[in-house]
Amino acid sequence: MNAEELLQRYEAGERDFSHENLIGIRLEHVQLAGINLKGAYLGSAHLSRTSLVGANLEGAFLYGADLSYAKLIDANLSHADLTKASLQGAILVRAQLPECRLSGARLSGVNLRSANLCKVNLCGSNLEGINLRSANLSGANLSWANLSGARLSGVRFEGAILSGIKLAGAYMNGVDLHGSDLDGVDLSEAKLSGCNLSDSVLTAANLSGAQMRVARLLRANLRAANLTMALLLRANLSEADLSKADCSTTDFRGAECSRTNFNGALLEKADFSEAQLCGAYLWSAKLRDAILRRTNFRGASLRGADTTGADQQDAILTEATMPDGTVFA
Repeated sequence: MNAEELLQRYEAGERDFSHENLIGIRLEHVQLAGINLKGAYLGSAHLSRTSLVGANLEGAFLYGADLSYAKLIDANLSHADLTKASLQGAILVRAQLPECRLSGARLSGVNLRSANLCKVNLCGSNLEGINLRSANLSGANLSWANLSGARLSGVRFEGAILSGIKLAGAYMNGVDLHGSDLDGVDLSEAKLSGCNLSDSVLTAANLSGAQMRVARLLRANLRAANLTMALLLRANLSEADLSKADCSTTDFRGAECSRTNFNGALLEKADFSEAQLCGAYLWSAKLRDAILRRTNFRGASLRGADTTGADQQDAILTEATMPDGTVFA
């Protein structure tokens, strides 16, 4: 069936085109609200800016289809094959409703850049490597979704459910995640430079190898987090809690860590060169072989800390409580 025949039949009131062979069809900028394309073959179809409001695309074959800027409000995309399809700028608002589903959809390699996915339900979806740059995921359910290696810079996450999400190697530079619950989340090797994680819960989160240049972690809870090999150059960790965190070989050069809680943290070989640790708590912290050159410990507490082999050249220790409990004059 070609585009002309489909449109004629649609305009005559027909809506059921389920299981039709529409591979490569060109239907850009047309109104197809309420159309039934269940199980239809739409591989490489051209549906850019098409209105598919309330459409049934359940189980449809949409491999490589162009759905950029399409209106998919209340559409049913459950079990559809969207592999390598482009949904850039597409509108899927209210996709969490029973009549508009993405459950079971194949989304490998999909381009969802700038798509509106507000409140979409992607719980448990495999979105590895997906392009969601500048997409709206406000209020979305992303619990247990796999977003490893995904492009997420500029994404809106306000009110999103992120429990159990996988973000290993994800590109999230500049993303605002303040106040988010990321307890136990895998953020290893993630690109988080300029990211706002203030007031967020990162308890037991895996941040090993994460790049966090100029990130904001004010009052963040990093208790028992794994920060091995993380890069926190010029990051702001004011009042953050890193109790018992594993920060071995982490690079904190120039970081603002004033009033931060590092109690019990494993900081062996960590680089704190020129970092600001004024008033920080480092009780029983493991600082063996750490680099503390020109580190500002003014008013900090190092009671019980292990600084064996640490390079403290030109460190500022004014009014700091030393490992033996004495206060440095």
